[in-house]
Amino acid sequence: QVQLVESGGGLVQAGGSLRLSCAASGRTSSSYSMGWFRQAPGKEREIAAAINWSGDSTYYADSVKGRFTISKDNTKNTVYLQMGTLKPEDTAVYYCAASQTKGLRITAPLYEYWGQGTQVTVSS
Repeated sequence: QVQLVESGGGLVQAGGSLRLSCAASGRTSSSYSMGWFRQAPGKEREIAAAINWSGDSTYYADSVKGRFTISKDNTKNTVYLQMGTLKPEDTAVYYCAASQTKGLRITAPLYEYWGQGTQVTVSS
C-alpha cells in the first residue's frame, strides 16, 4: 500500500503560480510512475500531467502544456507540479496518483493509488 498526501493548493490570482507537492509513504521501495489529475465542478476527472518512474519521460495535457511542469524526487518520494500563468479554468481539485509501473501512464484507471486532493482556485 502507498499513501499519498498532496499539499500546496490555495487561492491565487490569474497569471499567478503555485507549486503542488505530493508525498508518498508506505511501500515506496517499488517503482511508481506518477500523475496529477484534476476535477472541476461538474466535470470529469482529467489528467494534467504525468511522469515515469525515472523522471525522464513526461506527459502534459494540451490545456496545461507550456505552463505546468511535473517533476519527482525519488530520494524524497515526492512528486511536484509547478503551475504557472494560471487561468480561472485551472480551478479544480488536484489529485496525485501513483501507478506501480516504471512506464508513463496517462489514464486514470491505470493508477492504483490516489491522494485526497487539494483545491486550487484561480480568481479572475
